[in-house]
Amino acid sequence: MKSDKELATFASKRYGQNFLKNQSYITQIIQAMPKDTLPVVEIGPGLGDLTKALLRSAKDVTAFEVDRRLCEHLTETFEEPIRQGNLILKCGDALEHWEQESLLDEPYHLVANLPYYIATNLLLKALHDPWCQSILTMVQKEVALKFSAQPKERDFSALSVLADSVGEATLCFEVEPEAFVPPPKVTSAVLSIVKFSSLDNRRFEDFLKIAFSQPRKKLSKNLSGQYPKEEIAKIFTNLGLRENIRPHEAATSLYHQIYTALEQKDTPDGKSRQQPATQAKPKPL
Repeated sequence: MKSDKELATFASKRYGQNFLKNQSYITQIIQAMPKDTLPVVEIGPGLGDLTKALLRSAKDVTAFEVDRRLCEHLTETFEEPIRQGNLILKCGDALEHWEQESLLDEPYHLVANLPYYIATNLLLKALHDPWCQSILTMVQKEVALKFSAQPKERDFSALSVLADSVGEATLCFEVEPEAFVPPPKVTSAVLSIVKFSSLDNRRFEDFLKIAFSQPRKKLSKNLSGQYPKEEIAKIFTNLGLRENIRPHEAATSLYHQIYTALEQKDTPDGKSRQQPATQAKPKPL
């Protein structure tokens, strides 16, 4: 087994690489995966420790690795699984593959230790991917909180609403910096999102950016920067919302209702130009 110093020589600052070395956490990740036979997509397999565990659990894995040095290492390490077809190694940027809508042309689960500098972008891609059934990923704790927070919690954000609109997001457990080589400067967390639908409405996403543009201001004030104040006031009255409600205090279902009402007002015949991405799960304010 390589020492921490030897492992650190593989890490590239360019790609934000921090290799998970703690086998206990790898076991917990495997245990947190859905119990079915769907194939797995792994983004950033690194040195392959999680990949080995996935293959041991009888999962067919497609791994995307952007670092050519690590691709060579993985090709050598997993020569037999690659030859047998249990592991498909794709050397390249997963974001480029996602330009074709999906990473696979069949239902799959996404498992990853994502580079922190692109984690949010990759997670949003996965929420849009119609074939991605679930996401189980290591990210910065702050990112995991933004996706998994519930209404009235301080971290509830536009990302929380998007995740809640298409699935159930959970912060599974935290991981200390010492579990990685080299250790990151932040605490990490494993985030799970089990999807029941996929994002397909960019206008709704743009609406959320406006709604959360100033998170500690009143929601009505944020929206009035883009929509007529009188329309916002009327919608709030119809929905029984307080005028001074903050963005993090409104439930996911209410954001869909506000968006739909504003879209209907934005057309001459009063018909909505585009419905929300999904029917949100009803939740109390």
